[in-house]
Amino acid sequence: MNESEQGLDFSTVIASTVHDMKNSLTLLMQAQAQWLARLPEPERNSSEQGVIDFEFAHLNGMLVQLLGLYKLGANQLPLRPDYHELDDFIEAQLASHQDVFKSRGIAASYDVDPLSPLGFFDRELIASVLANSINNAIRYARHALLISVHDEAGQTVLTINDDGDGYPQQMIERQDDYVQGINHSSGSTGLGLYFAGRIAELHQRNGIRGRTRISNGGPLGGGVFSLYLP
Repeated sequence: MNESEQGLDFSTVIASTVHDMKNSLTLLMQAQAQWLARLPEPERNSSEQGVIDFEFAHLNGMLVQLLGLYKLGANQLPLRPDYHELDDFIEAQLASHQDVFKSRGIAASYDVDPLSPLGFFDRELIASVLANSINNAIRYARHALLISVHDEAGQTVLTINDDGDGYPQQMIERQDDYVQGINHSSGSTGLGLYFAGRIAELHQRNGIRGRTRISNGGPLGGGVFSLYLP
C-alpha cells in the first residue's frame, strides 16, 4: 500500500470541511435573518447587528475563496463567460451588502460608462471577486464607497474605491507577489489579491489575460482596487 492509499489527501479533507462550513454558515445566516425579522425595528439596526452582518459576509467570502482556490488547483473550476449588463450586475452586488452599508453609515454608489454597458465574463466568479473586494473596502471606508466601470484599451475595468486611508505603500509595491505573508496588525494575508488575480487570469481573449491592480487615490481618495477583463 503506497502513501496515497494510506490516508486521505489533506487538501481534499480541507476542501470538504470548508464546503460543510459554508453550508452551516448559510443556515446560520438564514436563521439569523428570520430571527431579526421578528425583532422591533429599533433593535434591527443596532451597531452589534452591523458587526454580525459584516462578519457573516466576511466569513462567507473567505470560504468561497478557499473553495475556489482548491478547485483552481485541481482544475475543477469551470469558466462560463457570457455578456452581462453591468448596471444590473453591480446593482446586485451592492444590494447584497445593503444591510452592512446601512449599519456602518456608508453611502455606496456606482457609475457605469454609458459607452460600455456590457461586460463579457463569468458572472459567478467575478461576483465572488467583487464581493470580497467590497467587504475589504467596507472594512476601511469611512463614509463612502464607489464602484465604477469604464473601457480602457478594449478592456472592461471595474474599480472599487473607498474613502479610507488607502493601501499601505509596501502592499502596493509588492502586489505582484500576491501572497505577502500575514500582517498581524491588519490580519491581511494577501490571499484576497491572489484569488482575484487568479480569477482575472482565467478570463482571456486575443492573447490578453485579465489582471488586477491596487493603488490609492481615485475620486474618493482612498484605496482603489481595479479588475481588468479583456
